[in-house]
Amino acid sequence: MANILLRHRDIPDINKIDVYKANGGFKAFEQAVKMKPTEVTDVVKNSGLRGRGGAGFPTGMKWAFMDNNNWPHYVVANADESEPGTFKDREIMEGNPFQFLEGVAIASYAVGANAAYIYLRGEFWQVAAFLDEKIEEMEKAGYLGEKLFGTDYSLKIYTHLGAGAYICGEETALLESLEGKRGQPRIRPPFPPSFGLYGKPTVVNNVETFANVPMIIANGADWYKSMGTPDSAGVKVFSLSGRVRKPGNYELPFGVTFRELIYEYGGGILEGRPVKAIMAAGASSSLIAVDDKALDTPMDYASVRTLGADLGSASVIVIDDTVSIDWVINKTIHFFKHESCGKCTPCREGNYWMLHLIERIRHNGSSSEDVELLHNVAKQMQNKCLCALGEFATMAVVTGIDRFPQDFKLPMRNLES
Repeated sequence: MANILLRHRDIPDINKIDVYKANGGFKAFEQAVKMKPTEVTDVVKNSGLRGRGGAGFPTGMKWAFMDNNNWPHYVVANADESEPGTFKDREIMEGNPFQFLEGVAIASYAVGANAAYIYLRGEFWQVAAFLDEKIEEMEKAGYLGEKLFGTDYSLKIYTHLGAGAYICGEETALLESLEGKRGQPRIRPPFPPSFGLYGKPTVVNNVETFANVPMIIANGADWYKSMGTPDSAGVKVFSLSGRVRKPGNYELPFGVTFRELIYEYGGGILEGRPVKAIMAAGASSSLIAVDDKALDTPMDYASVRTLGADLGSASVIVIDDTVSIDWVINKTIHFFKHESCGKCTPCREGNYWMLHLIERIRHNGSSSEDVELLHNVAKQMQNKCLCALGEFATMAVVTGIDRFPQDFKLPMRNLES
């Protein structure tokens, strides 16, 4: 089937405004501003679109939560793509930028926002400059600015670069950073739809989420629900990496199996090795122990949970039998220790001690006492952190020890780079 999000793979130069217009571009935005804002929200709600940043929260429902007793309203696009193993949003922004920007514009109209911000990770400065050019082209063509399509609706879109902090992918830390403060999460509630940017109601959605919106408005909720599964409607860009022959982004309907993604699209495993484990949501994943049942599990939010994991942003990292799980969790702990903002004690101290323990295990050889202590520290962190980062840091640790105990019984290990 033709790509819906990665349309640049089918339509050369769709990142040029004339080509985008020739392929139906901005018709959905024009259609939307001639509807009532609540009608636009209802279409998105009825489509079953869920957030593509990881949590999978229903998009239309989030828009409907906006506090209409507090103005102005804002829309923020989360383009802080920092999850190890995730690389889909950058391709969308570079390859199909106008569809993403049109989605931001439609969302802004739906929630009554006249200003929208795209928050990009600091390393994306070239992408920010590219989007600034596309925004300027939209303004010159009359798709942004004052009295759009002959209505009273006006909209400005701005880009904002962060400083490369993983924690700013968490929506409230992102808002703090956007306000010029230290990027640390807020205590919730209140949630952004009631208290967001500058204390005003704000919708925060992922880049991929916004890129779906124009196609939903143009083709209708039923069209979108015809793809995917009842639990997870539509298509998803799966970022496939690890020990596969053809890593990359693959746009597929929800419900394709891990086996199809890895072997049909990813070309199978290097050197024909067997799959040992899968991380379905990047570094923040639980480790899935792979057997035939796991490989044949549909990739949608509900089905992946039956494997004791979450699909998240669908950043599928494949691990074969040449990789030891203690090496994997050593990598994830180093990452989360480095990226912890330090605001809450369980995450700050928990990651510090997990790092010391995994280094001791790998330098000095596994002992049942050290492995048990590492497991205990991780369990003590769970459900006690201010935001999801601390929780994510424990996922590979707890499931790695529980599901791959044999990898922690070897007599000696060397700390590899």
